Amino acid sequence: MSHDTAVHEVGPGDPPIIHHMDSTTAYAAAKLGMWLFLGTEILLFAVLFASFFLYRWMYLSDYHSGSHHLDWRLGALNTIVLLLSSFTAARAVDAAQGGDNKRVVKLFGFTIFCGGIFLVVKFIEYSAKYKHGLWPGMAGYHEYANFLGFYFCMTGLHGLHVILGMGLLTWGLLLARRNRFSGRYYTPIEMGALYWHLVDLVWIYLFPLLYLVG
Repeated sequence: MSHDTAVHEVGPGDPPIIHHMDSTTAYAAAKLGMWLFLGTEILLFAVLFASFFLYRWMYLSDYHSGSHHLDWRLGALNTIVLLLSSFTAARAVDAAQGGDNKRVVKLFGFTIFCGGIFLVVKFIEYSAKYKHGLWPGMAGYHEYANFLGFYFCMTGLHGLHVILGMGLLTWGLLLARRNRFSGRYYTPIEMGALYWHLVDLVWIYLFPLLYLVG
């Protein structure tokens, strides 16, 4: 039997055929790979957090003044949005394990919608910074360059992760529309939810660090 023929015989809810390992080993390998990847992402943000604390200790008054230009209410709104989206992503994994693909579509769809709300709120925040001259290259930015440099770097990098996470969830949603998941196979949904939880976790640290500590 050819490889192409074998792949085409995979039915809805069946794990994909991988000739060099069984489905249980493939699932374990995928989960280990995702956790290793998430570990590198945590290290990336850990370096930024450590650098932020170091410079804040060195220039405490500048950071205190700079943080007053952030709207904590918008930050709190985005925190609530991401916490809610993380809950629906977790519920989507349960739905996939139960073979309820329609519910996976709804839950992941809502999670993606929340990601869109988060990005819109960030756009509103960034627009306000530009309007008040607190954008890189503008006069107001130079006065708080140290703090705002970290703000744009950390929130911008996190925003990129939100976009990538939305893409990953969209892929899982499209597979669910084809009734691809069951108790035998739900790996893409679980991996997508794990990545989204990282996005949520990073923001939970960014929100108080940037908006409240100042």
